[in-house]
Amino acid sequence: MPNFPELRLRRLRKNEALRSLVRENHVDVGDLIYPIFVVEGKGIKKEIELMPGVFHFSVDKLKAEIEDLTRLHVPAVILFGVVNEKDEVGSGAYHPKGVIQQAIRAIKKNAPDMLVVTDVCLCEYTSHGHCGVICDGYVDNDKTLPLLAKMALSHVIAGADIVAPSDMMDGRVKAIRDALDIHGFDTTPILAYSAKYASAFYGPFREAAGSIPQFGDRKSYQMDPPNAREAMREIEQDIREGADIVMVKPALSYLDVIRLARDKFDYPLAAYNVSGEYAMVKAAAKMGWVDEKRVIFEILGSIKRAGADIIITYHAKQVAEWLSLVK
Repeated sequence: MPNFPELRLRRLRKNEALRSLVRENHVDVGDLIYPIFVVEGKGIKKEIELMPGVFHFSVDKLKAEIEDLTRLHVPAVILFGVVNEKDEVGSGAYHPKGVIQQAIRAIKKNAPDMLVVTDVCLCEYTSHGHCGVICDGYVDNDKTLPLLAKMALSHVIAGADIVAPSDMMDGRVKAIRDALDIHGFDTTPILAYSAKYASAFYGPFREAAGSIPQFGDRKSYQMDPPNAREAMREIEQDIREGADIVMVKPALSYLDVIRLARDKFDYPLAAYNVSGEYAMVKAAAKMGWVDEKRVIFEILGSIKRAGADIIITYHAKQVAEWLSLVK
């Protein structure tokens, strides 16, 4: 093998044209899914305090936001509902006229080509803030499954393109797949939050979605952060149950898990660049500690480099603006 001075790796770093020509990974707007929080009421567009640049929208205010995203060629959104009335079984999650069901219909009416992904989980709709039915102080896995299937089905009936179960109940992908198939929605994909960790990075999201547990925590059903091999078992099980796309969440502290999943499974792989990761960048940029644009592209680039095909990120709209200026 040639060695220095014959081999000079710096030759291909001399200018941006050369660096771009040999760049191994690219962040493209087509890789991104933009999360949107939909609230009950009318005339609402309110910035979320812990997530600067991210807003609560009422259904009637979605049209302008979706038009912006369409102009920027952002291909997909993922919807999260925020409701005023909650109960023990999260009945607002699967009501045919629920806030997410209304939002799906409104988006598909105004932008039929926009891919609408919906989060399937009860935590935003339950009075106790947990992701399933509570029995004797514990989240009952099997009693939760029919409600998740009912929720997913209601989203697809309303027009959702993809359903994304995030609850981490065992068997929920199969329950949803069976429900969709029985009702004639066998072509609707499932994006499974397969390796979702019990992470401290979810704080801003839980405030925004009103989904903070009223007792205990979610460690009995979300994954233990030190585990990586277990994540491969979770992903494998979801694939067996019918998942079409699998996900690792969060992204930054779990790049190794993304890499393991990429190497082991030949399936579309998503990663969620979560609210805490977003908020840290925004806070550091506000203080002048980091170059916000460079840091965001470096973060998203690292997620792509680790092996993710799809990135769910609150930076999506901002990144799309920057990329549109480049073009």
